[in-house]
Amino acid sequence: MTRSLRTAVFLDRDGTLVEEVPYLHDPELVRLVPGAPAALRSLAAAGFALVVVTNQSGVARGYYGEDAVERVHGRLAELLAGGGVALDGIWYCPHHPRGSVPRFAKACRCRKPGPGMLTAAAERLGLHLPGSYLVGNDPVDVGAARAAGATPLLVTTGQAAGRPVPDGVAAFGSLDLAAGAILAGAAPSRPPANRR
Repeated sequence: MTRSLRTAVFLDRDGTLVEEVPYLHDPELVRLVPGAPAALRSLAAAGFALVVVTNQSGVARGYYGEDAVERVHGRLAELLAGGGVALDGIWYCPHHPRGSVPRFAKACRCRKPGPGMLTAAAERLGLHLPGSYLVGNDPVDVGAARAAGATPLLVTTGQAAGRPVPDGVAAFGSLDLAAGAILAGAAPSRPPANRR
């Protein structure tokens, strides 16, 4: 029964939740975007699960290992805890089809725009994807949300600054504005149909 399932706000990491640093793997470089703790506290208070979903192709490319990803996520959790926020989970994809590390050099379902990270989190945490949102700053985030049946929202921060917004997707200038729209019910409650 879907009524007993929680809804979630899935969050892209780089450029959405933390300042964009190419192939971020140094915990000392992790900086929350302005307003992130307050935005996430409000979403959590409204009953949303908070789940980070991030592509980390630097692992497949041999730029850093999974231990570096874990250290970055430890620092992220520490910074958020300092702002009164606890994440419900972090999922990351270490794969890339053109990677140089054989173990991770493959196509997969978890790499956005695939839905794998969202569906794995939904299964583990008991989440209702059709009532959930994915906030990101890249078309792959939009694709992952649509593939999973969640609603995509775009923030025009990090690499998205100045780029065109995909058709049919609500866009916001910051994470706190996107959170405010979700809380006010101003964000679309169902994803638009995929365009082919």
